[in-house]
Amino acid sequence: MRGGDEQNRVTVFWGKLQEEEISHNHRLSKKFNINCIVYHCLCLLASIKQFQTSSLSVRIKMDMEQESEWNAAQNISISENLLDAAKRQLQFLQVVDRNRWLYQGPALQWAIYRYNACWLPLLAKHSDSPITEGPLVVPLDCEWVWHCHRLNPVRYKSDCEEFYEKILDNCNVASSVQGISKSETEEIWNKLYPDEPYDFDMTRAFSTEAVYKTQSFSKYDFALAIERQSPFYYQVSRPHVKSDLFLEAAVARYKGFLHIIRRNRERSVKRFCVPTYDIDLIWHTHQLHPASYCKDLTELIGKVLEHDDTDQNRAKGQKLDTGFSETTKQWEETFGSRYWRAGAMYRGAAPSPVATAPCIPEITVSNSDSTRGFERLIDGPKTSYIEVLLEFVEIKNLPESNKGKVNVLFSKAQPDGIFNVKRKLTIQSETGQKQVAIFQCQPSGYLLFELVSQSTKAKTIGTCYISMEEFFGPVYKLSVERWLDLAPSSGTVGSELISLRVAASCTLPIPAPHVAQMLQTSRITTRSCFSPLSSMVRFTKSWSLIIDPAGDEIIRLRMRELKRSKSTDKSSTKEIHARTKAGETLVVGQFIGQEWSLLDSVWSLKPENTNNKDSALLLTGPHMVKLVTGRKLDYEPKHVHKQTNERNFMTAIEFSVDHPYGKAVALIDLKTGLLTLQEDWFALAGIVSAFVASKHFHKGRI
Repeated sequence: MRGGDEQNRVTVFWGKLQEEEISHNHRLSKKFNINCIVYHCLCLLASIKQFQTSSLSVRIKMDMEQESEWNAAQNISISENLLDAAKRQLQFLQVVDRNRWLYQGPALQWAIYRYNACWLPLLAKHSDSPITEGPLVVPLDCEWVWHCHRLNPVRYKSDCEEFYEKILDNCNVASSVQGISKSETEEIWNKLYPDEPYDFDMTRAFSTEAVYKTQSFSKYDFALAIERQSPFYYQVSRPHVKSDLFLEAAVARYKGFLHIIRRNRERSVKRFCVPTYDIDLIWHTHQLHPASYCKDLTELIGKVLEHDDTDQNRAKGQKLDTGFSETTKQWEETFGSRYWRAGAMYRGAAPSPVATAPCIPEITVSNSDSTRGFERLIDGPKTSYIEVLLEFVEIKNLPESNKGKVNVLFSKAQPDGIFNVKRKLTIQSETGQKQVAIFQCQPSGYLLFELVSQSTKAKTIGTCYISMEEFFGPVYKLSVERWLDLAPSSGTVGSELISLRVAASCTLPIPAPHVAQMLQTSRITTRSCFSPLSSMVRFTKSWSLIIDPAGDEIIRLRMRELKRSKSTDKSSTKEIHARTKAGETLVVGQFIGQEWSLLDSVWSLKPENTNNKDSALLLTGPHMVKLVTGRKLDYEPKHVHKQTNERNFMTAIEFSVDHPYGKAVALIDLKTGLLTLQEDWFALAGIVSAFVASKHFHKGRI
């Protein structure tokens, strides 16, 4: 037994020894594996750091290259002061738009004849040797045809060289709209062309005397060129376009546009570059100085740059659309800034005209003190608004689990009465597609951005904001583009802050319209568009309340039927009473004969005698305003919904010397009582007229 026990002890000892060796080897192996893992982690971190450093270096290098490209663009030499010239062009286009007979028809054909037969020969004489001490003043009709001819610079150069052996420039020539005396030019014109008056004679253009002589003129289709150029003014007619700040940026961007074309020629890249409207305005301005344009562009790219306006098809995939997309991409890669700009994008087609012939009323301003006294009854705080173009370009440090699954909600941190909703946009780097939002808001407060996941229940990952002071601080600037760090939401875990690259541009502030709502107390179920109503508002039977967007009362109105006096037929049969916020009751309207006398007889409102199905009411006084059925001019909807009945709306349209074809000054929604009033002078007159129109709408009579 002893021998067996000894053997067993040896076996046990040997087994323990093996176990200890195995355990030791395991510990060594485990330690080795841990060291390997640590080593690999350190290598990975080093690689990430190296990648980040490399990415940062690439980004810095790219930023430096983009800055260098922009500086090269700004060094392009332009021989003219394009900012001042652009202002003159806008003034000229505004005057042409008041004379729309220059757009088509017999009058245009006669203007084309006068341009070729009279103006160009006169300009050629003046170019050889000045024939006036002051500038030569071009007649309006000839200037318009000349304007459109120069906007085809290659053809204009060719025609001038064919008929006059040189480019006919605009040096020492003044526009007829600049207010410079035309007497010297007119005297010379009358000597050269005794049978053709200097000023355009409309009756002559439409008469049988208008005989087109058979001189040799350019074969250019002037009428078609003018048809293409006529819609341009609508795109650049808004107030912000005239500002120095907008035009300075436009000149800089025009140089960027030329630089891209230069780079394409250097690289033999054939691309149809399409400008935004701010750039196109400056491009037009440059072309209107033909000698300088030819010299500048020949020095820059070796030839006169064509201005192709023949393609008008904006459909997806067509030449214009493709060219614009490619220009956008190249611009943003070349300069690192956004190509699209607030106030410079296509506005859509111009709205349908409400008049085919100009209407210039003879207005006699009277009782102006009385008018101002009434207007003070509804004085309220003045507000302004801007247009904003917003896009989210790129995002950094987004967790892998969220990539491709996020959007950005944007809003005003404090709703401002103009922009009071949340809207959603994608991020370009996540989707590979450019998406922008264009909206209006007040130029104050903060734009708030919320990064949200695209799950069934959207979760906010983080937030950031831009203060409107970045645009309208001590120094105004119309565009901002920078990285914003997101403040993480509670429960969001991440080692690094997520950053969002935001690009925003805006227009300069302009006065906001007065917005009000008329609540008919006889229809007590009517709900306010502005909710909730102020606690100070109290409904009173038979009175109509006019409230502002805050729900506060502006004024209240009611109509009273009066017993007609037997002694006279001219007595009032109805009156409109107004009760002010101060509790004062006034008579603001009297129905006498077949019309309303409003605001102490300053205004007269009556049905318009016309066969036009859209016409309804005519308001005359310090201004002439027609209230027509439907949403017209600036209120014309871009997309018509079948459910919307246009007869529920009326547009107030002012006709004047400045607006002979009409300007929309108010929109009345007869169904909801919502009023949008663009002009201070029309605020109270518009409210009272809308009150009468609402009675007309609901009862079928004035």
